Amino acid sequence: MSKMPVLFVGHGSPMNAIEDNEYSRTWKEIGKMLPKPKAIIAISAHWFTRGTKIMNEQNPITIYDMYGFPQELYQVKYDTPGSPELANLVSKLISKETKFDNSWGIDHGTWSVLVHMFPNRDVPVFQISVDAFASPEQHYNIGQELAVLREQGVLIFATGNIVHNLRLVDWHQKNKGFDWAYEFDDFIYKNIICYHHQEILKYNDQGAIARLSVPTPDHFSPLLYALGATSKLDKIKVFNKSCELGSLTMTSYLWE
Repeated sequence: MSKMPVLFVGHGSPMNAIEDNEYSRTWKEIGKMLPKPKAIIAISAHWFTRGTKIMNEQNPITIYDMYGFPQELYQVKYDTPGSPELANLVSKLISKETKFDNSWGIDHGTWSVLVHMFPNRDVPVFQISVDAFASPEQHYNIGQELAVLREQGVLIFATGNIVHNLRLVDWHQKNKGFDWAYEFDDFIYKNIICYHHQEILKYNDQGAIARLSVPTPDHFSPLLYALGATSKLDKIKVFNKSCELGSLTMTSYLWE
């Protein structure tokens, strides 16, 4: 089996799950390009916990961790099987303490993208949480420890947003971003392309643009898991490199 890619997807609004737009169309095209995985390990910004949790249910539920959206969105079901066997292996590969936890489910950070990429819902999916108290280096290290699974047909799928500041959203900036959002997104882009991961781990050194772009680490940290799972031998594709509503970037990466 060939080595599976690694994905980081800027997921943006849950409405992307049911809308036909440039993001959902790109996700469909990426899904057609990808080899079919044996399983998908998802690291979503929306499972933000104390410590690292791993789902090991046979049939994880679809959860609706968002409020005030059209009823159509709450009728989306991403009812894939889980993979208890792979979840058990993941718990052994990760050197920091982990716990199995099935109090969550497949959340909108994951299913809003996968409904387009893998619409047949026939690939096992489970999530690993983002530890709210872990350092950037610890997130990255988990990605490194999971990288071996790429050789076993497992897609490592991280989902969040590189710039995500909902407090500063400007509804008049439909397809535009603030200068600081573009600057921080470009800083990450340049360091990913050059494989300067250590610079990304020290993103807080960027001062004001980092504080504005990453006011809380939940949406940024999934990128670090993806980076850790990559290799300098991977070819990098960049897609959906754009900004929405001033303070949200959709920039996404595929390593293969």
